[in-house]
Amino acid sequence: MAVENIKAAIEAVLFANGSSVEIGRIAQALEISEKDADKHICELIDDYNSSKRGITIIRLDNSYQMVSCKEYAPQIRTVMDLRRNSPLSQAALEVLAVVAYNQPVTKAFVEQVRGVDCSGVIGSLTAKGLVEEKGRLELPGRPLLYGTTENFLRCFNLESLDCLPALPEDEESGKQEADTEKAEIKEISKQE
Repeated sequence: MAVENIKAAIEAVLFANGSSVEIGRIAQALEISEKDADKHICELIDDYNSSKRGITIIRLDNSYQMVSCKEYAPQIRTVMDLRRNSPLSQAALEVLAVVAYNQPVTKAFVEQVRGVDCSGVIGSLTAKGLVEEKGRLELPGRPLLYGTTENFLRCFNLESLDCLPALPEDEESGKQEADTEKAEIKEISKQE
């Protein structure tokens, strides 16, 4: 298949799917390597950016999605008659940060870090699609584990969780507690 046809096929797949598509699935559909598929997608992204088009392709972890450019959001909102989402509260941002940096975490862990009940905030973040249940911890009561979603990456314009800014180092004691709980959760998950 010619290079232009490969790019056109990738474009068609991403457009038709409407949500993100893993690079492996794109490569498999086009019968090319993941490395080649990734290269072609990067070229498509450059093409879109250089020609100042209304759409582009974004990377979300190990997948890609075709999206509209954010500078045209007001026009899109007007045509689609969409209301602007209300901004996240300070409490929601704090909970989201705790979950993003320490996932998977339990509600009890988030409450321990923040010092207040977080049930309502976690519920609203789940309803907004920023946080989701990632399973259950094998402890008495089997508490739910929470983590961020692909929608979280999209909303905060991140390729992956590795793109999160580094935490300040003066909060070393809190980080050690978080690392201890994360290690315990990983150890329990391995045993399943």
